[in-house]
Amino acid sequence: MKLREHVTQKALWRTARNIALTAVGTLILAIGVGGFIMPTGLVMGGVSGTAIIIEQLVGDAVPLTASFYASVLNWIFFFLGLIFLGKSFAAKTLVSTVVFPFALWIAERIISPDVFGGFFNLASERYASMGSLTLLVAAVVGGALLGVGAALTFLGGGSTGGGDILAFILCRFFKSLRSSVVIFITDATVIVCGMFVTKNFVISLLGIVCSVVATIMIDKVFLGESRAFIAHVISDRYADINEAVATRLERTTTLIEARGGYSGEEKKVLMVTFTRRQYAELTAILNSIDKNAFITVHRAHKIGGEGWSYEKGKRYKESHD
Repeated sequence: MKLREHVTQKALWRTARNIALTAVGTLILAIGVGGFIMPTGLVMGGVSGTAIIIEQLVGDAVPLTASFYASVLNWIFFFLGLIFLGKSFAAKTLVSTVVFPFALWIAERIISPDVFGGFFNLASERYASMGSLTLLVAAVVGGALLGVGAALTFLGGGSTGGGDILAFILCRFFKSLRSSVVIFITDATVIVCGMFVTKNFVISLLGIVCSVVATIMIDKVFLGESRAFIAHVISDRYADINEAVATRLERTTTLIEARGGYSGEEKKVLMVTFTRRQYAELTAILNSIDKNAFITVHRAHKIGGEGWSYEKGKRYKESHD
């Protein structure tokens, strides 16, 4: 009974932690969007870029802000995800969908002219004299906040939803499509449309800069500072490669039994963990022993144990590489 209660408590704690990470991540993301990207009109794709385009097209005819359009679009995509992708997927985006409009409202209050005389409002007259420098700051800082917020949301097991849901729906009906390709195409389409709507090439380019910064920050926060990689090597000379890895790279390996999907032949897969600086040496080993070896390399999110996180015998630490 105590074991069951302990497991239940751990599950509840994990759930609470994930919800908190998703909520905080969405808050940071929304501050980046509402405080830096939308006020300066940087079209960087996704829901925020689409909302800016709608605001530009509608103009003064409808007195609504880009933040309002972004919130509405988020909810539209949420219900589309619920209908076409199911409850499980919708549950992952629910926290972000609920927090996002509230967080945008907070961002709008922060950049209001009434708060410290518009000190945080990059679109105010206070920063007009700085010209393009203000836009560059907005692109870099806004993209960084967006990336950090999205990464925290992913770490919490959540999803930022938005336009990505459309890509997932398309991939579900068209199996040959890849979600990463569809997301890239949709974001690129939004950015190109933004060029024609805003009629400002510099702002369009800075929107791309903003997207690049966001991607870099997602990579840094979500994957962390790990410099570890995992290679899977398939070769008939696996024993020689295994010995060379142990002696030259001083890395341990794992042999995995496998069967060829086409040939049906029994194979040995050699799994090697190594650092970024050891990649060239590993490639040299393969070229010297078996140039036809099949290798796939993956970046490791986290590796722990002897040779990585604690010292036992000879010490191998990422920080030394």
